[in-house]
Amino acid sequence: MIFKIAKYVVIDILKSKVLLFLTILLLAISMAFFTLENDPSKALVSLLSVVLIILPLVSIIYSTTYYYNAYEFMELLVSQPIKRRTILLAEYIGITISLMVAFLVGIGLPVLIFQADATGMVLILSGVMLVFCFVAFAFLASTITRDKARGIGMSIMLWFFLAIIYDALVLAVLYGFSDYPLEKLMIVLASLNPIDLARISVMLKLDVSALMGYTGALYKQFFGGWIGIVYSIFVMALWTIIPLWISLKVFKKKNI
Repeated sequence: MIFKIAKYVVIDILKSKVLLFLTILLLAISMAFFTLENDPSKALVSLLSVVLIILPLVSIIYSTTYYYNAYEFMELLVSQPIKRRTILLAEYIGITISLMVAFLVGIGLPVLIFQADATGMVLILSGVMLVFCFVAFAFLASTITRDKARGIGMSIMLWFFLAIIYDALVLAVLYGFSDYPLEKLMIVLASLNPIDLARISVMLKLDVSALMGYTGALYKQFFGGWIGIVYSIFVMALWTIIPLWISLKVFKKKNI
């Protein structure tokens, strides 16, 4: 039943001109970066900003908006002998698959054409994981409040905190406690933000950790090997599972 509902959601979203426009826009940006740059690695650096900033923003806003627009459809499903857990998971899977298709066609395909190496694969994997995470964040914000404007506002504020404010807070901690050993703390702080994890993973593959100073050496030591890669995937999976689990708990008890 989950996949039947998810299939309907995917078909409904793929008909949307918004998602088609997003796919074309991402494809145009990616092709422009790769064709204008002589070095594909420089193009990947430029695409990294798109993956870390624009992709999470689009994922969380689009998912939140679609959730509220599909509220009447979910009300209809709730009136049927279908578990609420099934309904919410189907919506999540459908939206995530749709956004992943847009990302893989718009950015993943050009990367595979121009830079199909380990760095390109890590960039694609990071983008996919960020889609999972930020759709889960969108569902968390949407299930907490019934008001559409408030839900979208919460989603935007969450993205703004993780994408911009969080890094400023980390820099403040580094500056304020520079006299103390912060090795383990830096690993923890990086783990508390999926965008930072994605950034570190790709930058280490680009071999620009030397530009990050002592912190870059620390990240390369921990995240550079297979243990670090597995750890990053595991933590980002937690950033998907925990918000989605909370959303399921709230949705089950919510009066629709």
